[in-house]
Amino acid sequence: MNFTFSKRARTISLTLMVIGFAMAILGFAGDHTEHHQNTWAALFINGFFFFGIALGTLFFYALQYATETAWTVMVKRIYEGIIGYLPWGAAVIVICLLAGSFGWHHVWHWMDHRVTDPNDVEHYDPIIAGKMPFLNMPFFWVRAIAFLGTFIFAARWFRKQSLAMDNMTGETLVRTHIMNYKRAALFLVFFAVFSSVLSWDWIMSIDTHWFSTLFGWYVFAGMWVGGMVTAVVLALYLKSKGYLPQVNNSHIHDMGKWVFAISFLWTYLYFSQFMLYWYADIPEEVIYFQVRINDHPWLMWGMFFINFALPMVLLMSRDAKRNPRFLIGVGALIFIGHWLDLCQMVLPGALGDHFHHIGLLEIGLFVGFLGLFINVVFRELTKAPLTVVHHPYLEESIHHQI
Repeated sequence: MNFTFSKRARTISLTLMVIGFAMAILGFAGDHTEHHQNTWAALFINGFFFFGIALGTLFFYALQYATETAWTVMVKRIYEGIIGYLPWGAAVIVICLLAGSFGWHHVWHWMDHRVTDPNDVEHYDPIIAGKMPFLNMPFFWVRAIAFLGTFIFAARWFRKQSLAMDNMTGETLVRTHIMNYKRAALFLVFFAVFSSVLSWDWIMSIDTHWFSTLFGWYVFAGMWVGGMVTAVVLALYLKSKGYLPQVNNSHIHDMGKWVFAISFLWTYLYFSQFMLYWYADIPEEVIYFQVRINDHPWLMWGMFFINFALPMVLLMSRDAKRNPRFLIGVGALIFIGHWLDLCQMVLPGALGDHFHHIGLLEIGLFVGFLGLFINVVFRELTKAPLTVVHHPYLEESIHHQI
């Protein structure tokens, strides 16, 4: 059955875009930071957040091939729809990075050439200058192009193979599946490296003096849980509209279990990073957390409570992971919680003393990009049947029971 992007759904997505971007324009009018730093930081946060959802979904999609998992076959087109947003998110990130490279803003302080010029006594920063073998423009852009090129190429290739398999049977279908399995395993090797390094380049380098060896995994866990939340909410929405009749409670239960499990992975990585630095109590390392705890405690502890306590308490039981309304409600809160997590990673370092609270600009761009995300994903879902036609594990997935 093919998905139809209804007039009502299209209207809602467009309305969100109009309202959100109108709010952002009003927020922009009140942005008095130098080089409109607040605007660029908010644009990057929302660009990266929805890009991260698509990227986390791409990882999980490849993981299903590499592990030859059967139950996800019935919902793989949902993952493909979410992955379809990847180029849009990448475009927003590239715009932000290019603007920083040309000096239109200083969200990434190290991009200001004055901080590495020893003759500029006022702005020179010896710590940043010492990181220039890694944080220099040519090498930075080589990495960025490699990251985005690899991810977009892989997403398009997997999508193309998935659609082609609908017209295959017998040995041809099996051979293609085995090729996908091998390519997915190879992609995961690149993803393991690239996902960590891009988090260093694009987020951790905002606080250039600080570093964490766990940061890449922590950011990755946030992207992954965002993808899992989006997928299960989308699956429940489609079922409520009469689509995906063969997706049963066991499929939804497993999707809910992934939200629950990855929320704990995110919590483990966040706490490990926090505890080790706090216990060592080295001034140049602990300053990252001091700024967030002392100056922005509601944001710091609020997002931690949402992303840890809510999944732990509310998604523990079997019934909770099979209750559509409950799962959608909890999923929406976790979705917002991880957006707040990204805000607390970016805004204190990008704005310094100018960051006081999340305002109209950040919320408006979030609402606007949410509308864009819904519009793009729904359009992707209309391009192919919501259920695969042929797959070696199709029958096993249809009869999946736990």
